[in-house]
Amino acid sequence: MKMKMFGKLGWRSLAGFAIGVSMVTIFGQGVLASLNATVFNTSAQSLTAGTLKLDLANNGNGFNSSISNLVPGDVVNRYVTLTNTGTLDGIGLTLKTAQTGTSSLINDGIAPATTKALRLTVTSCSVAWNAAAGTCGGTSNIELAQTVIGSLTSPVALVNGALASSSSKYLQMKIDLPDQNETTINNVLPANTVQGGAVNLTYTFDLAQRVATGTNS
Repeated sequence: MKMKMFGKLGWRSLAGFAIGVSMVTIFGQGVLASLNATVFNTSAQSLTAGTLKLDLANNGNGFNSSISNLVPGDVVNRYVTLTNTGTLDGIGLTLKTAQTGTSSLINDGIAPATTKALRLTVTSCSVAWNAAAGTCGGTSNIELAQTVIGSLTSPVALVNGALASSSSKYLQMKIDLPDQNETTINNVLPANTVQGGAVNLTYTFDLAQRVATGTNS
């Protein structure tokens, strides 16, 4: 009698377990099942990055031709054109120079030396300079006042430093050797002299990107 009762209870337990597994399976499938919706732009959005490029071109002799046989009081004007050939507007235009050669032509003498070095003045014109005549047919502005070339080894900001995309800045680069007195005695040059000196000069212009902005549209 006990054996029969155990058999019935055993089958009932197995049946209950099977039903439980079935219910878990059914409910489990109900949790995993879902509805989804997806949408996307059918025309791809185009994104591009701008460019910032600066071109230097000679107007007349420009920087390509050397300057020789200077004497105190001489002024030599050379003309160049800077063009922003990139797609971005630029700001903060600066100029620096690198120079090697005779120190008396690069920096003023220190007492007792009285030598005066080469000076640079930069003037812009609203239109291209007439390089042959040295005239500006538009409006001129001094971008850099007369400065000893040796003090331009670090970038110096030009007065009007903005340069929009596809725009040009027309520059007169004025080099002068200031008036000064020297005496050569018995065919011997003074100990501190600008005579016979030579300088190799490199001009570097730098243009920064416009200020970054946030837009809404």
